Amino acid sequence: MTNGMTYRGAGVDIEAGDALVDRIKPLARSTDRPGTLGGLGGFGALFDLRAAGFADPVLVSSTDGVGTKLKLAIEAGVHDTVGIDLVAMCVNDLVVAGAEPLLFLDYFATGSLAVEHAASVIAGIAEGCRQAGCALVGGETAEMPGLYARGDYDLAGFAVGAAERGTLLPRGVGPGDTVLALPSSGVHSNGFSLVRRIAEAAGLRWTDPAPYAPGRTLGAALLEPTRIYVRPLLALHRAGLLHAAAHITGGGLPGNLPRVLPDDTKARLDARWPVPPVFRWLAGAGGVAPDEMLRVFNCGVGMALVTPDPAAAIALLAEHGETALPIGAITPGDGEPTVEIDLPSSWP
Repeated sequence: MTNGMTYRGAGVDIEAGDALVDRIKPLARSTDRPGTLGGLGGFGALFDLRAAGFADPVLVSSTDGVGTKLKLAIEAGVHDTVGIDLVAMCVNDLVVAGAEPLLFLDYFATGSLAVEHAASVIAGIAEGCRQAGCALVGGETAEMPGLYARGDYDLAGFAVGAAERGTLLPRGVGPGDTVLALPSSGVHSNGFSLVRRIAEAAGLRWTDPAPYAPGRTLGAALLEPTRIYVRPLLALHRAGLLHAAAHITGGGLPGNLPRVLPDDTKARLDARWPVPPVFRWLAGAGGVAPDEMLRVFNCGVGMALVTPDPAAAIALLAEHGETALPIGAITPGDGEPTVEIDLPSSWP
């Protein structure tokens, strides 16, 4: 039969997929680390825990996405940073359990594969993996015409880490511990449905100057990637200076810090840490109340750490390029763990 139907005619271009694989093989190789076996192209990814230096490991896994920050990236035509966000959202969740991220896989789905855009996204994923010290060992590119609007794509990430048995976090948290904050780079990857609504209400386009960041467009400023905290947190943990850590994502400090606290404890925080200008703009332009800001956004705290020795912890973190700030303490509580935040009258 001539002139029969083809897969390409139905909207799926196998050759484009093959071209993308060729483009990303060097990116994956650049993330190799001890323990990786083989390369891209197999039906499954292999990893040797013993070669990675583990004697009696417990595996820790995480999966996440980038949320509607992707919509901003697509509309702004900036595709090279959301891959870093994707890795960050997964590996930051692993390290708070005391685990070292080992391997990462991505899922990229689109209606019609644009090789250049996809390659930019995956280059960002590889960069995130290098920052986290984990290997990009595989993934899936799905071309699904009719399911996604033209130009749209979606991302999911999957990370696996390991910790030696008996070293998992949290452990030892109690009254007298200090809460430290590690700064965020901005909004990170949560709350973008509200961010987009505020920008729309303000009549701003992504190409307009950012009201809070001179010299940058609003889109570029908001797409600042999520920080990856893996290396400094692992150093702190291995030095015995970390009782717990909370990745401050959706739910903010009130929703995330209690997840790593034991019953009958309370975190009492003083919100006098530096708040990045983006949050002041969001609060003002959107008329967002302080309690709502704290529930939706990280408000400048990307990671909250609980330590028994704040001076030693701050010094060690400084060696890894981190400026940690004391923001509160763990005190006795009653029942389920809670967070109390003292807000200055002018906050944020």
